[in-house]
Amino acid sequence: MGEGHPQQESWDINLNLTDAGVPKASIQAGYAAEFNKNSKKEYHLQKGVTVIFFNSEKEPSTILKAQEAVVHDNLDIEARGNITITTDNTTTIKTESIKRTAKDRMIRSHDYVTITRPGETLAGYGFESDQALKKYRIFRASGESN
Repeated sequence: MGEGHPQQESWDINLNLTDAGVPKASIQAGYAAEFNKNSKKEYHLQKGVTVIFFNSEKEPSTILKAQEAVVHDNLDIEARGNITITTDNTTTIKTESIKRTAKDRMIRSHDYVTITRPGETLAGYGFESDQALKKYRIFRASGESN
């Protein structure tokens, strides 16, 4: 196929990402297109994307929702559009774009972000967090705490 054309297209997909048989993430999307770029695969996801990340005990720990995302060959994930990230410890992050790197399991953004926890709301531009949203920092922050 020509440059810019998908190798495959799928609708209403469920994609499971594993490393040596260990579940890392489960992805659902309304549409997926597989591209080969420089001998590497990319999956372009659209029409509502949900990514469920698993912790080291193989249990769901973090849920990311976005309008669209790209999953790279190395399992890095970039997401855009109305992003909400939630965890089982009631932390919620909202922003417009993120990148989750598989190597260090960190989530990062340069955009405006709000982080809400019971009794606390922080906001600012740019952040990074571990995948479980337990350790995070906002680079240019403001906020309220009760």
